[in-house]
Amino acid sequence: MKKLNCFFLVLLLVLIPTLQSCDESDGYSIGQRGGSWATVRVVSGDTYYFESDNYGSLWPAATNVYGFKPVDGKRMLVVFNPLYDNYGEYDMAIKVENLFPVTTKQVEDLTSENEEEIGNDPVSILKGDIWIANGYLNLIFEQNRPVYGPHRVSLVRNTIEEAEDDGYIHLEYRYNTHNDLSGWFGYEPVSFNLNSLDFEGKKGLKLKLNSSVNGKIELTFNVKETTSVPKIALNLDYNTLEAGKTE
Repeated sequence: MKKLNCFFLVLLLVLIPTLQSCDESDGYSIGQRGGSWATVRVVSGDTYYFESDNYGSLWPAATNVYGFKPVDGKRMLVVFNPLYDNYGEYDMAIKVENLFPVTTKQVEDLTSENEEEIGNDPVSILKGDIWIANGYLNLIFEQNRPVYGPHRVSLVRNTIEEAEDDGYIHLEYRYNTHNDLSGWFGYEPVSFNLNSLDFEGKKGLKLKLNSSVNGKIELTFNVKETTSVPKIALNLDYNTLEAGKTE
């Protein structure tokens, strides 16, 4: 799957009102583009749609990306040409112009047996570059690219240490470079599925991570707060991204 060219130049249009057509029955202008983080939803076989973080459900009525094999729950960065609003049961029909896969993982348990493999290397994440949307914890970090194989990223429940009973779900972001560093840097998007967690009666989520700048820190996400997509997600140059650099 080829890299997205100038993706976030396109993605600047994500929240711009001009993406809306003048009349919901009208089509969009030829060449008009949009972009969004989205989740793949498989209907059956190779039939799928995108559950967008910004636009609701997107039906791929046409595509320029061939050979794409949909995996239900997989996160993607989608560049598209909007075609019609309210297309059947979907919020919008689109022509897919390009796709970039986001490393997508579940929450894991951290144990004494897997602690070394999961690791806890320092990670470079700018303030505000972690957010929750559409049932996923999303982040963008600056990666010192590997030479030989992907770095491991994990969102874990620490079963080794007892978490504080304060009404929050406690998780940790863990990173393992496997001591494989090239000296070449780029940004890497990651999404973690939070749907396995029970937020009933919880205030929200607290996340620990080992920052390369600030050391070990803890971030708080409250359930009732609306988390907006950060600026970096709207302006990131996707020419710096390479698939397969994390797992």
